[in-house]
Amino acid sequence: MARNSVVKSKKTSSRPRQAAAGPRSLTRLLGLFEVLAKSSKGLTLAELNALLKSPKSSLLNLLRPLVTEGYLTYEDGRYWLGTSIFRLSASIMSVWNFSSTLRPYLEELAERSGESVYIGVLDPVRNTVTFVDAIDSQHPVRFSVPIGSMAPLYCTAAGRTLLAFSSEKYQAEYLRTVKFEARAPGMMSTQKALRAAIAEVHESGIAMSINESYPGSAAIAAPILGADGKVMAAIVIGGPVERLPPKFPELAPIIRDVAGRASGLNARARSAAVTSVKKVG
Repeated sequence: MARNSVVKSKKTSSRPRQAAAGPRSLTRLLGLFEVLAKSSKGLTLAELNALLKSPKSSLLNLLRPLVTEGYLTYEDGRYWLGTSIFRLSASIMSVWNFSSTLRPYLEELAERSGESVYIGVLDPVRNTVTFVDAIDSQHPVRFSVPIGSMAPLYCTAAGRTLLAFSSEKYQAEYLRTVKFEARAPGMMSTQKALRAAIAEVHESGIAMSINESYPGSAAIAAPILGADGKVMAAIVIGGPVERLPPKFPELAPIIRDVAGRASGLNARARSAAVTSVKKVG
């Protein structure tokens, strides 16, 4: 009797601990992703220990399977967000925000351009653009980008758009550390050329690429801005290099129009506001 009573007592007293351990582990996991998302240089185990206030042994038990599954990357003693978490994030964002809010604009752009169209967002940790939504052209020969795929910023129209409308601090750091890798014959490969291209995109409001990210591909992109005026995404038209560049002059006003309305901004109202400020000045 006594023995059974003791066993029962142990089971009863262990339940609260088990119940609490689950939420604590989940909270620690979410906290881990949050602090790593804010660090562009990755974090060491000691730094994670200090930020999360969690024992190193518990952290290691959490970190190892995440590295194995690709949710984290471990290199030179530092942990970074891995490709699996970005793919998951892209999937979540495509369902939660971009597919519901921006999908109608993407559909309109596909209809008006007759080409493949995409939505790309900035990954400031990996310094890449991640494509979170897409509609393929009906042309037998077309350019296709899988949802969740990533590409460099320097050689893509979407990437240079996101760069051009990101913060000056981020631009400066990116230009200081960027490493160019040969991908296609038309790709720019110097910081000077990239800096000039970013300035041109910011001035014109659109970016174009020809034979840069992939041989035989071309694209034109424009920024989608949030309510705070910060860049939220890039909307892109992509196609074969033989067909798309000759259409750039007619596609430029179309993509500007769609991107402007997707941003919730009225170009005429903004122009009037700027004129009013100048008059007051």
